[in-house]
Amino acid sequence: MTDIILKAEHLKKVFVSGKKSMTAVDDVSFELNRGECLGIVGESGSGKSTIAKMITHLESVTEGQVFLKGKDITHVKGKALREIYQEIQMVFQMPMESFDPRCTLGDGIGESLRNMGISRSETGSRVEKLLERCGLDREFADRYPHQVSGGQCQRAAIARALAVNPEILICDEATSALDVTVQKQILELLIELKQKEQLSFLLICHDLALVQAFCDKVLVLYHGKTVEYGTPDEIINHPKEDYTKRLIDSVL
Repeated sequence: MTDIILKAEHLKKVFVSGKKSMTAVDDVSFELNRGECLGIVGESGSGKSTIAKMITHLESVTEGQVFLKGKDITHVKGKALREIYQEIQMVFQMPMESFDPRCTLGDGIGESLRNMGISRSETGSRVEKLLERCGLDREFADRYPHQVSGGQCQRAAIARALAVNPEILICDEATSALDVTVQKQILELLIELKQKEQLSFLLICHDLALVQAFCDKVLVLYHGKTVEYGTPDEIINHPKEDYTKRLIDSVL
């Protein structure tokens, strides 16, 4: 019996502007098992990030449901939503933009801990351990976002996401703004976290080569609809749809 930690059923998102409407996600379903990584791939505008935002309540769900460990979280608010953020955290594409430039990386990483009522001294100690866990020296706690490289800032962003001990990490194009060498280093960090700590991942990505290296299952989107859903080997070695074949040819 599989241990499903996250499940989406028939998700739909329609954006309305005046008399015009645009369907960004159309009847998408998937399951994420504990300790697995699901890659959601597709070109720009395919609906990948919109799905991530619906799961984390950055966008409302037009139709469908989202379940976390069997509980419907589609429309939760207030305290129930805050509790979800203890279990699901997100790492964004542009790490420097995700930190307040007026605050040190240590302040940014420790914010959620302070909000939980943890003392400043204990928060400082935990922040240093989180930085080391993500391959950064403790001194990075005192640096500002503009004083570090993109890769270092993304490591700090991952440390911040891990601060509340989530069970699911959603990485929304978390390596695409980095150069190839740094991409590889961040991917190795994510693989280590997955193997050692049984974290579950949702990897929003357009790079099938990256997905093949990291993911257990792949969902291919095109214009908001599911094109293919299966293991990386099934989809990359035996693609059924022309769109998937074009995606593969563009990166492999």
